[in-house]
This record gives sequence, C-alpha cells and structure tokens, in this order.
Amino acid sequence: MPQTLSASDMVTPGSLGPPHTEPTDGEQAGQLLLGGAPSSASLDTLIQHLVPTADYYPEKAYIFTFLLSSRLFIEPQELLARVCHMCIEQQQLDKPVLDKARVRKFGPKLLQLLAEWTETFPRDFQEESTIGHLKDVVGRIAPCDEAYRKRMHQLLQALHQKLTALGQGPESLLGTDKPISYRTKPPASIHRELLGICSDPYMLAQQLTHVELEQLRHIGPEEFVQAFVNKDPLASTKPCFSDKTNNLEAYVKWFNRLCYLVATEICMPAKKKQRAQVIEFFIDVARECFNIGNFNSLMAIISGMNMSPVSRLKKTWAKVKTAKFFILEHQMDPTGNFCNYRTALRGAAHRSLTAHSSREKIVIPFFSLLIKDIYFLNEGCANRLPNGHVNFEKFLELAKQVGEFITWKQVECPFEQDLSITHYLHTAPIFSEDGLYLASYESESPENQTEKERWKSLRSSILGKT
Repeated sequence: MPQTLSASDMVTPGSLGPPHTEPTDGEQAGQLLLGGAPSSASLDTLIQHLVPTADYYPEKAYIFTFLLSSRLFIEPQELLARVCHMCIEQQQLDKPVLDKARVRKFGPKLLQLLAEWTETFPRDFQEESTIGHLKDVVGRIAPCDEAYRKRMHQLLQALHQKLTALGQGPESLLGTDKPISYRTKPPASIHRELLGICSDPYMLAQQLTHVELEQLRHIGPEEFVQAFVNKDPLASTKPCFSDKTNNLEAYVKWFNRLCYLVATEICMPAKKKQRAQVIEFFIDVARECFNIGNFNSLMAIISGMNMSPVSRLKKTWAKVKTAKFFILEHQMDPTGNFCNYRTALRGAAHRSLTAHSSREKIVIPFFSLLIKDIYFLNEGCANRLPNGHVNFEKFLELAKQVGEFITWKQVECPFEQDLSITHYLHTAPIFSEDGLYLASYESESPENQTEKERWKSLRSSILGKT
C-alpha cells in the first residue's frame, strides 16, 4: 500500500588515541567504544573527542556518528563555532607568534575534519556565518603553510558545487502531487498508456532504478535524524527541523505515485485481455527490479497491484499467469517483520560489497521499512541517560543503519537514461483512490451490495450521475 511518513564502511581504524579528558560533573566514562569514545558521556566530552590535535585525529566512524546525532542536542552552526573555538584555544592560534612545527602537524588534521564535515553534511554550511568560522580558523594556520589556504579554497569550491546540486532537489521531478479523479476515459492525445512508451519490462525496471537513485541522491543523512526529532529538554537552543526533511518526504511521495501509477495503468484499458497484459508486464518489471536490487520500486509495484480496485478484477486476474507474482509477493511478505525481504536485502548488500560491475553495486532498500526501523530505534532507546549523559551507544547503531544507506545511495546508475520514459513516470496523470474504484467498476461490474452502493455514490459525486 502507499506509504505515509509518520555506516557499514564508515568504520576505519584510527591510528592515534583520543585526547585525554577528565570526567566532569561526576562523569564516569563507562565502556569505551570507537577509539576510546565512551558509550555515554556529557555533550562537552563528546565535542572534545571530535576536536583534532597535533597528535590525535578522531576515527572516521566517530566523526560520522557524532555529526549525525549531535544535532539532537546542539545546532550544527553552534557546534562548528565551538569546535573552531576549541581549536584556536588548544593550539594557541590567537597568539602573535605561532608554534609552526606544531601547527604543521595540526593543520592537515583540521582540514581533514572540515573536509569530511562539508562532504557528508553540506547543508550544515548553508548559512554565511558557518563559512566565516571556516575561513577564520584556517586563516589563523595559513601563515605556517600557504597550502592550507589553497586547500581551503578547494574545499569551499566543492561545498558550493554540492550545495548547488542539492538545491536542484527531486521535488521538481515529480508530477502533480494530487491525483486526478476519474471522469471519462481521457482521449489518446492527453493520455498515453505506459506500454505505448515502453513495452520492454527490463528497460522500465532500469529506468525506475534511474529515478530511484536520482531521488536518493538528494537525501542527506541528517534527514533521518530530523524526521523523528523532538526538542532535547537539556538543549540550550531550539532546533527547527520541520522544514529539513523535504527530500525524504519527496521520496515517500514518489513511492506513493508509483503505486497509483501502476494501479492506474492496470485499470485504464477497457478490455480484460489488455488489463491482463498490463498486469503481466508489471510482474516482469517487478521481477527485474528484484534482480537489480531495486526493492523500493518492487514493493511499490506489488502494492499497486494489491490495491483493492485492482485486486477485485477477478475476471482480469483469471487471465494472468500469477505464479511469478506469488513468488514476488512471498519475497516481500511482511510476516516475521519482513524476514524474507531482509534476507534478500542482506544478499544484495553482500553482492554490492564484492561487486565486479556497477550493476552489482545497486542496493535500493524498501524505504518505508528503513524509516520504520530507524523510528523504532529512536523510540526504543533514550537519547540521554538518567544522569544527563548522551547515550552514544544508541547513536552508533543509528549511524550504522544510516551509513549503510548513504553508501548505497552514492552508487552511480549504470543504465542509460531514457528521458521519454522517466518523463512519463514523473508526469503521467494518475487516479485518486475514488477514481481507481470507478474505473475498476466500469471495467468489471460491482459484485455485491457494498460495491454497488459505492459505485452509485462515486458516479453521483464524480460524474454527476444518479
């Protein structure tokens, strides 16, 4: 059914130990995790663990985990300001004479941290004040090596390009969000059936994969955190997350659109033989999506075919060879918390890790279930422990799930795009649920009193007939 929205390889061993920090306010570090990072600690301690020194650089996994989760407790702009201030203070960058030998050991580590931050979370740098912090701290170390200034210029250029690309978000790719209501069969000049655009199920599966990867490309890792955020009771500032999940929500809308598009294409033909051909076509498309590793399109197609206006077309389904469909349904069966799908997903993920071709790298998860998993992880564990410490162990698990997704979404689509097909997928008119029912009843007459009353009501409200 359509959805509503209610780091695997991020871990790299660190070569240096963390800076020594004394526990504060009765803090006890407890079990150590990444590179000596505590399983729980105060926010100040975790920030200190992020800050590089001449002899220390945090593990890549720690950087990703903390930058992802810290926005629950502190605005990214404030975090950056604190990190820069700590760097200036600890390295004595505000002194008239710098320790050049020390700065030359520290400078590359600072630039590496800023590069990782801007690359993974570019939207944290949309405000001019954040760019000011970057320029200020790098400007202080530049006198020791002019290469630092050049590296900073390259970093800002890359950041600008990334923000520009992200600004061209996926929402513009979607057709109208509001499905049209069924009135009469639209003339051919207005409505072109999908099979008239693409009759090759393998080609359509590839174009769907193109659309999926294009949509995923715009989703930032921070959106998974911001989708379920409530204000932290101990936070000093008030995060505003309501407008920061647009790309994630656009992707959910795409899934819903594909569900309704499948159902619309099936209900549109007047003859049951044609409807059966469309169903068999989508079964083949779904099977190829499974083979590719595009589980999101696969589930959208199955959901569209299982919508009541489609599933009630018994005379049509009687002409369909359903064995392949039942196999696909079994793969996406929700029983056992989608056990079969999760097994298939693990297989696709393993194939991606050992891939010899770009096609084998594709893993597009069933997005609604991924969101559900992250939601229950967030709800099932507290962000803070009773002593006020940040529950960092929880955020390691969150980062593992989000990091794996980020790896998958960065895969380049190996299939050549067909603009006529992708344009149709984005813009073809789709029916509302009432429109689908009316089209379904027009194709195969109501069978019981409930259906007859509904048909009568729809004809009256939509067509103005009695």
